[in-house]
Amino acid sequence: MSRPLFVLFLTILVNLIGFGIIIPLLPFYATTYGASPFMVGLLFASFSAAQLIASPLLGAWSDRWGRRPVLILSLIGTAVSFVMLAMAQSLAMLFAARIVDGLSGGNITTARAYIADVTTPENRAKAYGLLGAAFGLGFVIGPALGGAFSQISYTAPIWVAAGVTLAATALAWFWLPETLHRADAVSVSPWAAIKNVAGRSRLRVLLGVDFIYWMSFAVYQTTFALFGAIRFGFDVAQTGYFLSAFGFLGVIVQGLLVGPIVKRLGERTTLTVGLLLTAIGWGGSAATHSLPLFTLMLIPGAMGIGLCNATLSALISHSAGKGEQGSVQGAAGALESVGRAVGPVWGNSALQHFGEGSAYGAAAALLVAAAALIGRYRPPEREDDAAPDGKWHSARRTDPERPTS
Repeated sequence: MSRPLFVLFLTILVNLIGFGIIIPLLPFYATTYGASPFMVGLLFASFSAAQLIASPLLGAWSDRWGRRPVLILSLIGTAVSFVMLAMAQSLAMLFAARIVDGLSGGNITTARAYIADVTTPENRAKAYGLLGAAFGLGFVIGPALGGAFSQISYTAPIWVAAGVTLAATALAWFWLPETLHRADAVSVSPWAAIKNVAGRSRLRVLLGVDFIYWMSFAVYQTTFALFGAIRFGFDVAQTGYFLSAFGFLGVIVQGLLVGPIVKRLGERTTLTVGLLLTAIGWGGSAATHSLPLFTLMLIPGAMGIGLCNATLSALISHSAGKGEQGSVQGAAGALESVGRAVGPVWGNSALQHFGEGSAYGAAAALLVAAAALIGRYRPPEREDDAAPDGKWHSARRTDPERPTS
């Protein structure tokens, strides 16, 4: 692993530890202010709706001004939002905190663009697997810390999350080098970038799958705490420990298995397998009332998520030129934000009105449909470099679906 990738990995890992602390806690914390499951869904959705507005803009800024300052800005915004969350006195303040985090939340999309700057197309899926491993490891350490500190109070884990996010900011400030050559950057409106990306025929299928996947993932992630509480009587600590186990398996898949699997099967086939495994995990979770079987269902679910995260990011990155990675990833991130805004509202509403298993079952069915949809995707025979006017021009021969030696 190169030094820039190593520092980026540490930065995102520390940031995601903070994020992992909050996820299992937030539904329980919100209910202390009288929030219903539907309001909990809106609370999660408010972050993604704000991110929808900000992500394309942050992506374009990272193309123009560099990845490092945008990443640092995003981390500072997250730290501020955690302080607001810890000091909240009302449900409205919780919403304000999540919106602040969403407006500054360009850390993942900027990190994806950073990876595209420092890797070759052949090694990109493996590098995105490392980013996914940071995500998974953050969900090993973060929920466990959240569960442990929740024994003190609901606000104690939030202060810990603020502290580790400030540590991530320091890592990026002092050790993360800039990679972007600004002369290569393409100046384009972020909203025009979304239009251009959606207009590329090869990307339309990917964007559709991307939207379905992240909407379904948001259903699973944001209803997990309430699902466990209703069906199995979980508290914050138990929820955190289950999510830690789930994250540990994600680390194994994304850090060690994605590269060899993609090399053998290709990115498209790996993505299809990941979608189907995730559908099995979530469909099984919806159907069972047995805690041991529910635990078993976390295995294919975690494996599928690990495969999907890396391959989706890699396939999308192949469509972008070096100077527009931030814009393309920002546009994709905006679409993902739509999915993550719709998913919590839909999932928690279904949980409230139709039972805790209904949302997971529907999400599993959508993932099966996404697996069928990806069968229509045909990878390009070459990696095209998009010009500012959206036209295609020259590129080197490469086939991201063909296993490399």
